[in-house]
Amino acid sequence: MSTITDVPTREELVQRAAGLVPLIRKHAAWQEENRRLHDETVAAIEEAGLFRLRTPRRYGGYEVDTRTLVAIATELGRGDGSTAWTTSVLWIPTWLAGLFPDAAQDEVFATPDARVCGTNSPSGTAVPAEGGIVVNGSWRFISGAHHAQWQEVAAILLRPDAEPEPIMALVPMSSMEIVDDWYTTGLTATGSVTTLARDVFVPSSHIIPMSAAMIPQGLSEANAASPLWRTPASLNAAASGVGAAVGVAKAARDEFLGRLPGRKITYTEYENQSEAPITHHQVGTALMKIEQAEFHAYHAADLVDAKAASSAEWTLEERARVRADHGWATRLAKEAVDIFASASGGSSIYRDEPIQRIARDVNAMSLHGLINPDTNTELYGRIVCGLGPNTLYI
Repeated sequence: MSTITDVPTREELVQRAAGLVPLIRKHAAWQEENRRLHDETVAAIEEAGLFRLRTPRRYGGYEVDTRTLVAIATELGRGDGSTAWTTSVLWIPTWLAGLFPDAAQDEVFATPDARVCGTNSPSGTAVPAEGGIVVNGSWRFISGAHHAQWQEVAAILLRPDAEPEPIMALVPMSSMEIVDDWYTTGLTATGSVTTLARDVFVPSSHIIPMSAAMIPQGLSEANAASPLWRTPASLNAAASGVGAAVGVAKAARDEFLGRLPGRKITYTEYENQSEAPITHHQVGTALMKIEQAEFHAYHAADLVDAKAASSAEWTLEERARVRADHGWATRLAKEAVDIFASASGGSSIYRDEPIQRIARDVNAMSLHGLINPDTNTELYGRIVCGLGPNTLYI
């Protein structure tokens, strides 16, 4: 059933995200304590339409471009890193669902503001069964599992007459088990738990080869003409999340400057930290790093959007450059946060001071395999030097 609605402009959506920042900040401490997003946070994001960004338009989605994702994730990140991360990670498997046969999409998106969690890591197995497959396995780091209706799982299909094949499958969360094992030092409120499948049957309409996402070459007839589903899955995934890193860097800026008036530098003659030359250097350097992080985030987004719009074939160097941009955006955002955190004084380590949570969150982001600065920089240099990629996720 078609439920096409008017699509808000990028500016409208970014304003909606910015308007949520006070509410998100209000619940940030509760969320970290409870290791998941607050129900009011989820409801507000849903009401703002920010779970619809990668939903097909025929189901009431917006099908926004990558630049819009970066801008919105940045605003959410100013409120809280875990909130931005969870929201942006949910965009990824929701987008992946658009590569599946239309019959599967009809079921997934029958729920308004449907949320799909998942991962590209094939840590499960599947065996053929009449009309589909039976899946068993466990998947770690499933951000947003508490708030999703569906999960995209990656598994290895084992058949007696064929080579093992990586696949993706859409499974309702009611068929999955959640293991409450998310006890971490950063991104604590993302609730990125482990999920389990025990002999879960998946119909053929809810399965695609993993290669269909990597290329991509989806099985959806209705989405075939949309530029949104022309981007390789790994590049789409990294592009969806990198704005959160830029956002937390801006949050660190806001927190530092908010605490600056009247603060002194202990054991020095500086009664006002704002008068110290070292502070000027720290602030100037951190702000330039944030601006550079934004450049890399948007440089990657614009390349992704341009390639999608033109249907031009990706070169390996272009793919690797997008990954490099994501890595450098993350590196620079973390460096900016580290400067502000280091300049915030001993009192900033108290748990009720947001800067310590921001520093832990951006560190956790930088460890993610798809946006890790060192991994992505190495990959880019490797391709430019004429070697083939050492990963399938490009």
